[in-house]
Amino acid sequence: MKEKVETKLFAVPDEVSQVTKTLKKEGFEAYLVGGCVRDLLLARKPKDWDVTTNAKPEDIIRIFKETFYENDYGTVGVVNENVSDETLKVVEVTPYRLESEYSDNRRPDSVIFSNKIEDDLKRRDFTINSIALDVERGEGQGNIYKGHIIDPYKGQEDLKTKTIRTVGAPHSRFSEDGLRLLRAVRISSELGFTINTETEDSIKIHAPLLQNIAKERIKDEFVRVIMSDDPMIGVILCRKLGLLQFIIPELEKAISVEQNSAHSYDVWEHLLRTVKHAAVKGYSLEIRLAAILHDISKPETRRWGKEQNQWTFYGHDVVGTRVAIKILSDLKFPKKIIDKVSTLVRWHMFFSDTEQITLSAVRRMIANVGKENIWDLMNLRICDRIGTGRPKESPYRLRKYRAMIEEAMTDPVSVAMLKINGGQIIKITKTPPSPKIGYILHSLLDEVLENPKLNTEEYLEKRAMEMAQLPESELKKLGEKGKQTKEIEEEKKVEEIRKKHWVQ
Repeated sequence: MKEKVETKLFAVPDEVSQVTKTLKKEGFEAYLVGGCVRDLLLARKPKDWDVTTNAKPEDIIRIFKETFYENDYGTVGVVNENVSDETLKVVEVTPYRLESEYSDNRRPDSVIFSNKIEDDLKRRDFTINSIALDVERGEGQGNIYKGHIIDPYKGQEDLKTKTIRTVGAPHSRFSEDGLRLLRAVRISSELGFTINTETEDSIKIHAPLLQNIAKERIKDEFVRVIMSDDPMIGVILCRKLGLLQFIIPELEKAISVEQNSAHSYDVWEHLLRTVKHAAVKGYSLEIRLAAILHDISKPETRRWGKEQNQWTFYGHDVVGTRVAIKILSDLKFPKKIIDKVSTLVRWHMFFSDTEQITLSAVRRMIANVGKENIWDLMNLRICDRIGTGRPKESPYRLRKYRAMIEEAMTDPVSVAMLKINGGQIIKITKTPPSPKIGYILHSLLDEVLENPKLNTEEYLEKRAMEMAQLPESELKKLGEKGKQTKEIEEEKKVEEIRKKHWVQ
């Protein structure tokens, strides 16, 4: 007899409720289960949708029009076409399962399908993920449906107390799949929950099991820690529980490594505070990874500078680039991510004293990192600055540097903007190459700057023909006027950029 606890109202997308309705119509049971139920109970938007059923894979494939089945665990992906929400494109439907021994601490030796929801719930990792939701048959009001909760392991109580604990004995759950060790930290980091003492103690004991887990799976969980609202807490917890040494052991070398007077914290805390600010700002995965890795080689490059009378870290950006590449490669990150993160690490020490650098120096920096990376580099610098303990993320110098970047990246006002070029003018006017062609181009530019709608090939060809008939002295005057207008417009652009960044 299934334990039906209470009836509640849930907002379930039609694309998901239709899957459960269809299975029930065919005579099968169907429950929402796992993280999506947990998130619904927490009033969070689920990142994915999982359904469990007593239907077998062949039944699921028969019932639904478009599916895919590419695993050994019975999970069938039911595809929803023409939906914009990525979380709804695939609803995973898995038969009730009983699992055998886990001899490799990664996957069950065999999978046995069951006919009871209770069997499926007892094999799951944590109580807050072992809650099933039976969405009532029939139409809801909009996408609001009544649902019966099945909660044999009191997961709802743990949700209320914000507690993470295993289903049954922690030793059994972690011995089955070592990735659950890191998953506990990830869920804690994402939800702000506390891991209960018994579960924590077991994680510490079983931490070496992470060595048996595929790097790709570790990477996926660690990414979610880094992308959480507070990755600093997640990384600290990884270290506390003995997991960090099996993920990024290089980070532990940063603990208690004192820095120079520009920093309020040791290298370890600096890296944590830097990635924390990246999360506060909602920055991308690449910036967050660069934030946690940008000073990764400070411990090995640290030397006492007698002249400076403080610690120096010469070359830590160059050495750190190689180390960052190794770390990310070992964790099986895609090459595109590795390339971008290593670029940010390599150039994070760029010289930004706007009293001493020129616009050409800024252009060289842009060339070094690429236009596609320059603003991410600036955002990393902001996080780095906050990570030192300084209160302002964008002082005058950095704002001015931003203005210089924008100025350097702004296309200059030039005849290249015209829908006609010198070669075309030579051809249509039958005028040989001479200063006269330049006068015509700058005269045309003057007209276009005054009225951009005139920048059409047809109009410019017509005007070029007319101008070619003018005396060269008159044409020269028009050309000089065009050059002056160009310079004025360029100055206006620069002034607008500087005002935007509150600099002179």
